[in-house]
Amino acid sequence: MSKFTPFDYQMMSRAIGLAKRGIYTTSPNPNVGCVIAHEGKVVGEGFHAKAGEPHAEVHAMRMAGDKARGATAYVTLEPCSHYGRTPPCSLGLINAGVKRVVCAMTDPNPQVGGRGFNMLREAGIEVDVGLLEQEARALNPAFLKRMETRKPFVQLKMAASIDGQTALANGRSQWITSTQARRDVQHYRAQASAILSTSQTVLADDASLNVRWSELPQDVQRHYAETSLRQPVRVILDRAHQLHSELKLYQSNSSILTVAETDADICVELDSHHQLRLDQLFQTLAAEHNINHVWVEAGATLAKSLIEQQLVDEIILYMAPKIMGADGRGLFGALGLNDMAQAIDLDIKELRQVGPDIRVVMTPIWKEE
Repeated sequence: MSKFTPFDYQMMSRAIGLAKRGIYTTSPNPNVGCVIAHEGKVVGEGFHAKAGEPHAEVHAMRMAGDKARGATAYVTLEPCSHYGRTPPCSLGLINAGVKRVVCAMTDPNPQVGGRGFNMLREAGIEVDVGLLEQEARALNPAFLKRMETRKPFVQLKMAASIDGQTALANGRSQWITSTQARRDVQHYRAQASAILSTSQTVLADDASLNVRWSELPQDVQRHYAETSLRQPVRVILDRAHQLHSELKLYQSNSSILTVAETDADICVELDSHHQLRLDQLFQTLAAEHNINHVWVEAGATLAKSLIEQQLVDEIILYMAPKIMGADGRGLFGALGLNDMAQAIDLDIKELRQVGPDIRVVMTPIWKEE
């Protein structure tokens, strides 16, 4: 018999819904929601909005006040047990006098996971873990990957004609996809910690690679103030040091990290093909810059390297109803495959029409080497 009641499911679903309200603002912290219920009624609720600000449990406890005593707290992620920029939430729940804590999942950080639960149990609070765990994990795929692997979650965005071309033979590519598709990209950018591109892409399009408030979906504009949204850091591969201050890239107020072998914000080694080591770059972004989520916008050369090195977690492909012909430029270039068994299989997660275009969300199924 399940230890969780229908009411428990209802409250955790509510907490998960609250957590989603932080998806554009919390990075590098996870999205977390909390509901406090007493005698079948919600007495407090909250979500984590931004790093350095109160956690979800704190907002919920403030709303609940004295009604938290003897209540049950439903939290999507294990309450923290350490002092950071805010005090431990586990201690706060103990001091508030809650009787029971229901949590969706354990903290994925192996150095702290379980300590919050131990603190609560030692104080005599009943703790039940695992309710709607998969739904809770889906709130924070990038945070979980960084905690569990010390690498960021990498999304590769590509745009192509229906016959798989990203540009004409002369290099022209503006615009393959529709205005609606280009606006759709903005909500993905806004969720990312960093946007990765190359100096070639920046120079070719004079790209800003920032989040444009006016192009975000209406529901996002209703829920967030323009000043509350983070601008992801722009990470630009610039091995030949071609970037210069007059580009649009430098006219917006989000930070830029250049990447090269020497004389750059991030210096990485070259691989056996004399290309910048992308695996080393991602490890540095995760370890030294707390980057959970990298959104990649670039051409076929970088896309090919990421695919060949199995560094992509998800592909977002916008396909336009256009035919550009085989003399155009393809999505990933030549991968040198000699057998169909070498082809990279993709698991399609979502298929949706955006304006006249089709957006396909896919997960590569990497074969073990």
